[in-house]
Amino acid sequence: LKPIEEASEATELLGFVPQKNIVYNELLPYKDKLDEESNEFLAQIKGNLGRAVQLREIWPGVLFWTRKLSTYMRLYGRKFSKEEHVHFVRLLYELVTIPKLEISMMQSFARLLITMLKKKELLSREDLELPWRPLYELQDRILYSKTEHLSLNWFPRYFPESATQEMLDEWRPLMCPFDVTMQTAMGYFELFLPTTLPPELHDKGFKLWFDEFISLWVSVQNLPSWEANLVSLFARLANDNIGYIDWDPYIPKIFTRILRSLNLPVGSSQMLVSRYLTNAYDISHVVIWISALLGGPSKQTQTQLSGLFNSITSFFHPSNHGRWLMKLMKLVQRLPASVVKRLHRERYRTPMWLTPVPESHLLSEQDITDFVESMKQPVLLAMFSKTGSLDAAQALQNLALLRPELVIPPVLEKTYPAMETLTAPHQLTATLSCMIGVAQSLVAGGQRFPEGPTHMLPLLMRALPGVDPNDFRKCMITFQFLATFVTLVPLVDCSAAVQTRNDLTQVEKELCSASAEFEYFVLQFIDRCFALIDTSTPEQTQEEMETEKMTHLESLLELGLSSTFCTILTQCSMEIFQVALEKVFNFATTNIFETHVAGRMVADMCRAATKCHPAEALKLFLPHCCNAILQISANEEVLNEEELDKELMWNLQLFSEVTRVGGDQLLLYRSQLVQILQLTLHLKCKQGYNLACKLLYHILRSMSIIYPREYCSVPSGVQQHSDTYLPIKDWGQPGDLLNLGIQWHVPSTEEKEFVFYLLDLLLKPVLQCLQKHAQGEQDISRDDVLQSLSIVHNCLLGAGSLLPPLYGEPVANSMVPLYETNVYTGVDYDLSRENYREDICKVIRPLLHHTLEHSEDDIKSLFSILKIINDLLHFKGSHKHEFDSRWKSFSLIKKSMENKLHGSKQHIRALLIDRVMLQHELRNLIKEGCCYRSVHQDLINDLLRLSTSRYSQVRSKAQNVLFTALGTYNLCCRDVIPAVLKYLDPDRTDVTQQQFKGALYCLLGNHSVICLANLQYWDCITLTWPVIVRSGMSPSMSLEKPSVVRLFDDLADKIHRQYETIGVDFSVSSSCVEVALKMMKSSNPEPTLCAASEQEELEGRKREEQKNKDSVQKYENLVVDLLDCLYDRNLPWKFEQIAIGFLSLMLRDDHPLPSSAVLFFIESLNHDSLLVRNGAISAVSGILKQLKRPHKKVAVNPYDLSELKTSLQSCSLLAGDRSDNQWLQYDSSRLPRSQQDWDECCFIEKTHWGYSTWPRTLMLYAPPEEQPKQGKTRQEMNESEQIIYDHFSDQQFIDQFIHYLSLEDRKGKDKFSPRRFCLFKGLFRNFDDAFLPLLKPHMERLVADSHESTQRCVAEIISGLIRGSKHWSYSKVEKLWALLCPLLRKALSNITIETYADWGTCIATACESRDPRKLHWLFEMLMESPVTGEGGSFVDACRLYVLQGGLAQQEWRVPELLHRLLHYLEPKLTQVYKNVRERIGSVLTYIFMIDVNLPHTQPTMSPRIAEFTERVLARLKPLMEGEEEIQNHVVEENTVGDQDERTQAIKLLKTVLKWLMTSAGRSFSSAVPEQLRLLPLLFKIAPVENDDSYDEMKRDAKTCLSLMSQGLLYSEQIPQVLNALEEISRISSWHARYTVLTYLQIMVFYNLFTFLSDAKAVSDVRALVLRLLEDEQLEVREMAATTLSGFLQCNFLSIDEPMQAHFEALSKTRLPKRKRRELGSVVDMIPSADLVRRHAGVLGLSACILSSPYDVPTWMPQILMDLSAHLNDTQPIEMTVKKTLSDFRRTHHDNWQEHKQKFTDDQLLVLTDLLVSPCYYA
Repeated sequence: LKPIEEASEATELLGFVPQKNIVYNELLPYKDKLDEESNEFLAQIKGNLGRAVQLREIWPGVLFWTRKLSTYMRLYGRKFSKEEHVHFVRLLYELVTIPKLEISMMQSFARLLITMLKKKELLSREDLELPWRPLYELQDRILYSKTEHLSLNWFPRYFPESATQEMLDEWRPLMCPFDVTMQTAMGYFELFLPTTLPPELHDKGFKLWFDEFISLWVSVQNLPSWEANLVSLFARLANDNIGYIDWDPYIPKIFTRILRSLNLPVGSSQMLVSRYLTNAYDISHVVIWISALLGGPSKQTQTQLSGLFNSITSFFHPSNHGRWLMKLMKLVQRLPASVVKRLHRERYRTPMWLTPVPESHLLSEQDITDFVESMKQPVLLAMFSKTGSLDAAQALQNLALLRPELVIPPVLEKTYPAMETLTAPHQLTATLSCMIGVAQSLVAGGQRFPEGPTHMLPLLMRALPGVDPNDFRKCMITFQFLATFVTLVPLVDCSAAVQTRNDLTQVEKELCSASAEFEYFVLQFIDRCFALIDTSTPEQTQEEMETEKMTHLESLLELGLSSTFCTILTQCSMEIFQVALEKVFNFATTNIFETHVAGRMVADMCRAATKCHPAEALKLFLPHCCNAILQISANEEVLNEEELDKELMWNLQLFSEVTRVGGDQLLLYRSQLVQILQLTLHLKCKQGYNLACKLLYHILRSMSIIYPREYCSVPSGVQQHSDTYLPIKDWGQPGDLLNLGIQWHVPSTEEKEFVFYLLDLLLKPVLQCLQKHAQGEQDISRDDVLQSLSIVHNCLLGAGSLLPPLYGEPVANSMVPLYETNVYTGVDYDLSRENYREDICKVIRPLLHHTLEHSEDDIKSLFSILKIINDLLHFKGSHKHEFDSRWKSFSLIKKSMENKLHGSKQHIRALLIDRVMLQHELRNLIKEGCCYRSVHQDLINDLLRLSTSRYSQVRSKAQNVLFTALGTYNLCCRDVIPAVLKYLDPDRTDVTQQQFKGALYCLLGNHSVICLANLQYWDCITLTWPVIVRSGMSPSMSLEKPSVVRLFDDLADKIHRQYETIGVDFSVSSSCVEVALKMMKSSNPEPTLCAASEQEELEGRKREEQKNKDSVQKYENLVVDLLDCLYDRNLPWKFEQIAIGFLSLMLRDDHPLPSSAVLFFIESLNHDSLLVRNGAISAVSGILKQLKRPHKKVAVNPYDLSELKTSLQSCSLLAGDRSDNQWLQYDSSRLPRSQQDWDECCFIEKTHWGYSTWPRTLMLYAPPEEQPKQGKTRQEMNESEQIIYDHFSDQQFIDQFIHYLSLEDRKGKDKFSPRRFCLFKGLFRNFDDAFLPLLKPHMERLVADSHESTQRCVAEIISGLIRGSKHWSYSKVEKLWALLCPLLRKALSNITIETYADWGTCIATACESRDPRKLHWLFEMLMESPVTGEGGSFVDACRLYVLQGGLAQQEWRVPELLHRLLHYLEPKLTQVYKNVRERIGSVLTYIFMIDVNLPHTQPTMSPRIAEFTERVLARLKPLMEGEEEIQNHVVEENTVGDQDERTQAIKLLKTVLKWLMTSAGRSFSSAVPEQLRLLPLLFKIAPVENDDSYDEMKRDAKTCLSLMSQGLLYSEQIPQVLNALEEISRISSWHARYTVLTYLQIMVFYNLFTFLSDAKAVSDVRALVLRLLEDEQLEVREMAATTLSGFLQCNFLSIDEPMQAHFEALSKTRLPKRKRRELGSVVDMIPSADLVRRHAGVLGLSACILSSPYDVPTWMPQILMDLSAHLNDTQPIEMTVKKTLSDFRRTHHDNWQEHKQKFTDDQLLVLTDLLVSPCYYA
């Protein structure tokens, strides 16, 4: 009951029930103060945040206080009531969806909102309901602009129940599979559809869409990009509704698709469709889906999953490697984790509001066992993978939680031998890292695996040899391994318990007896470490090398050694500890070590000993070191020697390390400590005084900070066994959070006294001395200054946590107070004492100025001063970078040892203590948003001075300190910027180059911190950008220096990358204010500030308006400033470019660009520099977009349109060509060919409307009389428009402009430019045909010129013209086409290899999103006669390309044109020329693209594949009938007479092949029945060998087969395909029979589970393969054997008795006796039927053997024996047997030791015989 009482007390103190605390706060030594503190903080946040919203001050108020809220959550978790939680979420939701909010602000709100909603159990649907539309509008606004995609996946839980239907109505009309909108719709469905509704609401949830979507998914092919969205949606749905959806009918299809998306290579000659490489499924979704499908009554998923792993197991073998490997590893790593997560949810998680899994679908014990069994094999193979063993280790960790008895023994079997062998270090590292993952499951044992712990000692002892100085990786992993295991087990010798107690189980007795070896283990380990240290002492003494640092490897080794040793000693019982201590003490005191490598390691070991039991260890070490030091230094000269005596150095080092212990123990030796410090701090030798300073630092630190004293795995420390307590029971037990019993060290009064005594004694005199030096009263040498600074710095670091922070007057402004957050960290500052932080500050600043004036080259002192300033500002007892690395290593260890199954913090005790300590340090480091005071201002100015110093090293160090400071204090950036900019002022002559560079670096910032040149505020940018540009004229700027040029490049680059449009409208919506007021009314805790008065609120509104006005004002000023710079003649070109770059960033969509800038950009269109011209083109098209006049749209109910009135609304569930969307389609009899038709016609521009369902309201353009007036005169235009109008009406300007546009940039690299197209489109859209008269002559001239660049230029103009004429009147449009049609005809007749792509793009761009009836002139012209033969085959191909571009954009709306085209092309299919054939193939793909076989879709009106195939087959008949080989007749003379049917048919076939190839990867559904009829023909042609010398037709046939075999089959198509293959396999041509087998291999693997779910299909395939095994042609037999072994390997077929018997019978077929032939006679080649049968039997047996390359199943030995009997048969049998045996030997050689066990001795004899001596005499 105790915790419950405590909880209720806590609630009384807080006044509310917290949602979720951070539990670790409860364990801090000062926990009693926390409730009061957090309440005060929360009250501040509520009051100020509410007030800031109410006063509409987004910046700095709202931003500052939301940031504080996230700090609050980092410190206390979700420590607020449910009511508050809902208020916060609502307020943030309102803030995120403020319409014109700056992106960067929106992101920071969104991040916080996501954290708020993270723990889904805290808020149920009843507590919170959010509307979905604001989010959708936000997503729509941002996704289709340039910014990033924020993850919004947590909201669907809280959408109202009506949401699903509303979403379907909103996005279903977009589902047109040929259009990009399909991707949009699916993306939205994936993000927004709610899947967590309770069962009673399922009718309003997924049941509305599930059937439709799953049937779409099952039938779509070729992985369009939106399929991945569907998979993600299904995975989420399955996971949220386990047991409520019947997935069984779809399971084979699901697994087939998963297998296909892994992209595994199959068969010999396989071509992958490129689409599969890009759009494959995301493994994380697949894993969630599979784990949600497991369990339940049918068990079907587990069967398929086992099938999946069986079929891909061999891919995991370490000898296989490829692009697909990463995916497989991910699958193996994530699947167990996902199942553990599900099991945790079903069995261990506290129930919450989400729907629980129904009884019938819970995972049963049997399900878990089956799952683990199916994954075991692949995971064990993956241990040694090329990608490293981490994935496997994580998988094993989770599997061991489920079934330790299945997983751990095989890993142990691999580990023991790996420890014995010396030759395979990779094997050792892999097995050890996997053992670390399963450590906790192994040691804890439990009912499932009671013998686990008995492996513990043997493993520890055998791992010791891994501490090996010669192999670094092995050494590190061994340390990690030992540390992991020892942390779990207290090392106590309890062997005596076997005698004294009689209630022990057998296993416990074994463990007790074994525990006697612990002492031996510890001593052995220490010996190993000593050996390691001896070898690590460098050969030449380090003094010669002059390096003070250890190498990176050595420091890692030191860390590994010291932490492992520390862990081992922590876990020892007192008896073992005493023995170890003795041993280390003797080693350390009888030798003298050099202080760099070996010395550090030994000192670390001694420190570990003193840390564990300070009292015992200090007794030995302290007196020894003191005496040694005093004895040596009794002699006076020692103190002034430059090189100290080695023994003295070593003792000092040892002394400085052993004092890192609890302060109370040190107090006993205070007099010795003071004596030694006074003696050694002023040594002359640098190394000597550094060690002394370190000693001082350790003494001060251990007396002044809070830390836990021990990290043992048992709360009260390791104890001996007694009658009631047996240490073995504690093995592998997790720590208990409620009774952690941390022993804290909290500084006592005496310790604090002693700290200040030391500071008075040692620091004060040094400070006085430095002060005199700075004032010039007393000169000290540089070395002495350095020594003094070192003492100052170490004192500051040691006692930092007791010194109160600097204080001064604040510098700030805002309507909402911005408080500092002061977090209590267990220290009450004693203000009566001297504040040494202030003192140091007062001395250091004058000293710095003195140094800079008198000895600026004393870099070392400057470095030291920089460090001191940094710590003066920030240091309160812990450093950020140390904290970060500890947090990182904590997360790593936690991950490698966590128990996700039982959940909630089941970590070992040491880890929990570590986490509490980290929580304390986190509180220590909270410092964002500190108040900016005058002291800080002074220090920051000093830092700035150092950042522009003469020496680059000083500059870079100072800049780093400066950036940290800038991130810490509110608003200090505004203060610093003007100071930095002074250095860049061109009018100053006294700035050195170094200062100039330093200032630039300060603007640039480093990776982690804001970039000063780019703060997102108008005040800052208006200052910095013009200065950066003007600095080009500064005398200290030289473009000769590459470093300076690079700096400017980086600066410009960083600004372009980071700049996000700064808002000019900072308004807050009223709904937002309402939510804020509600929040302020809630009590518990009461907000500190009351709501604002009306007076203040008016003031706030005024400020908001004022701020918006100011922003616009500053925006315009900045533009004017930049233009001033640009018009300055002296500006170097580099800076001109930078300025133009900045200007182009100023284009916005919510505010027009000032007209002066418009003029500048228009003039730049004809600038000499190409870069500037390109920039201007982009800018002008943007400006034209700003000037675009809005066209009025009206909302229409689609069913009110005249064309639709007749049709009923009832048939709305079908997509495709229906009566209600026929009026949209192109119909040449009803084209608008007069003014009246044009006005009455209802144009719908977007291609997707009407394909699937009509939206509720359709937005259409209003009739022309309501639209803005066309053809404005110059007087009616505004200033910017007049500028553009004047320039483009000027003949000279246009001539020059077109001249520039028709130059070529980079030969052969140029493409059609969308930027230029946008420019022309804008001109013709905004100014109608005003500029046509001037451009017309140019266009006519350009079209006639066949050069690449001129053609491209005219193509860009024409496409812009066509798209820009969207709203022109009928008369203008008619004139336009009268001009364009001749031009286009001419262009298409002149087309060349270089320009055809540009014309294709031109026409495709022109037709995009336009109603085809508007462009009927264009289509009629293109359709005139694409393939004429005039101008040669090339021109024909190009025309087809261009036409295809236009038609493809129109998708399903031009069936009539497609029919006309097909009708036109069919007679021409026998075209001779290759390029035309390929093009026709591609065009056919597009013609039939619309004929899809998707659910709920009407048959199409466009041409259909089935009918076309019929006609083609009729023409191919001559080829079908003949048996003879089909040769490619190369007849190029086009004489019509002598071409017989057969030659015609071959030509036709070539074109059809091209069509099959292109459509394989493109269409959404493949027409299997039609293709099957072409198969026999393809099989006849396709060659068997891989030989490129074959002609085109044969190669194409082969490609087609490869692509078709990979196609996805529906279950109803399988019998059809198998029948076709069966027939073909009886053809006389053996090539065809051979190819059937290769086709079969790929087809079965790519549709594996669909086949497996159909028993008849499996038996048919099996019969087919077995029949072909007995084929008379040798190649076919061998291929059949390969196919069979592949099917056996992926478990499609299994090796059963009948099959084995069948092969054995065949192989025993008697051969006829050989007749003795005369020597010269010809051997007859045709084998007898008997030989064939005998060979078939042997091949069958060998297929069985090759099908399991990595293991030896039970049937294998017998089959090997059978085979060996045939070693002396006639060829080809002998060859087969030899090959099989050598393959067997190759694949089983690695693990032969294991495999040997499977054979009897006799069999082994035979085998060794066979494998060792290949029989030469057979």
